[in-house]
Order: sequence, then structure tokens, then C-alpha cells
Amino acid sequence: MFKRIAKELKEHAPFTALGAATGIVIMVIIVLGNISSGVSHTLFYTLHPIHVVLSALATTAMYMRYGRGKIWVAILIGWTGSIGIATISDAIIPYLGGTLLHVPMGFEVPFIETAEMPVIGIEKWKVVNSAALIGIAIGYWKQVSRIPHFGHVLLSTWASLFYFTAFGIASWIPLLPFIFLFLFLAVWVPCCTSDIVYPLLFVREVPE
Repeated sequence: MFKRIAKELKEHAPFTALGAATGIVIMVIIVLGNISSGVSHTLFYTLHPIHVVLSALATTAMYMRYGRGKIWVAILIGWTGSIGIATISDAIIPYLGGTLLHVPMGFEVPFIETAEMPVIGIEKWKVVNSAALIGIAIGYWKQVSRIPHFGHVLLSTWASLFYFTAFGIASWIPLLPFIFLFLFLAVWVPCCTSDIVYPLLFVREVPE
């Protein structure tokens, strides 16, 4: 298992770094364009549920491909693997990163937030948890994970970036090297863990 983890982290490091670089470009555009935090808030709550769908899909598909367990086990693994790790990646790590940089940060846990979503007006927790169930259903019946995983990495990067600009107030340009580091870490370990490592913990024979 440890060899598999090391292999996956090594293979995904370059793509994750590229994703973090796109996040930095977006942040520069936000700062130079003087784009309001409300726009970032809307984009975060657009990308985070999509990220949850892809994460649940990939996690459930990986488990079903190698585990072939009962449906309730697949649902539990898909939900915890997507909701839990996507929350860490998109919200908790950016919050902790901003706090370490002494940036005033708001704290949100999307899957339990009762406030209404921007634009559509549905409570946030309903949208996020429904997104997980949609991903689980797709992953259960269609065991595909490779393409969704790549999309998962990019979406997670952007969701983490928009958390910074939606809930934090700072002069971001001097902090860009640190933001790059936090974006990289927010995606690199959590996404590989969610899509690959976590579901394989529940199968008897781990593929090499």
C-alpha cells in the first residue's frame, strides 16, 4: 500500500503543480481586476459541488472495480471519501493556510452550512450532499475513474483558490508564493487519498 501511495503522489505531483499555477494566474486576475469577493463566493459554491460529484464518482468507482462490495458499503465509502476529503481540500486547508499567513479568514464547512447557495437559493448542505449522492450513483454503475480524477484535481485547485478570495481579506500579490504552496498541498495529498488510496483500504487485494 505504501508503495502505491508513493507512486500515485509522484505521478500526480507535476499535474498538481500545473493546477496550482493556474490558480495563481486566476488570483492575479482577481486582484488586478478588483473582482469582488461575492464573485469568488459564487464560484466557490459552483466548483465545490462539482468537485464533490467527481470525487464521489472516482472513489466509488475505484472501490467497485476492486472491492465489489455491498451497495451500502459503496455509498458509505463514496460519501465519506468525497465529502470529508473535499471539505479538507477546498475549505479547511485554505482556511488554515490563510490563518498561518495572518489573513482574516471566514470559516465554512459546506456540507453542513444551512445558508442558501448563491444564485439558486437552495441550502448549501442540500446541494453538496446531493452532489455526493449523484457521484456515488454514477461511480457505482459506471466504474470509470481516470478522466474524472484529472478533472477532480483541477476543480479542487480552483475551489481552494476561490475559498481564499471569497472568505479572506488580504494583499494577495506578496503572498502568491505561499498561496501556490497551500494550493498544491490542498490538492496533492487529499485528491490522491480520496480517489485512490482511501477506497483501496477497503479491498482485500490492492492492485500494484
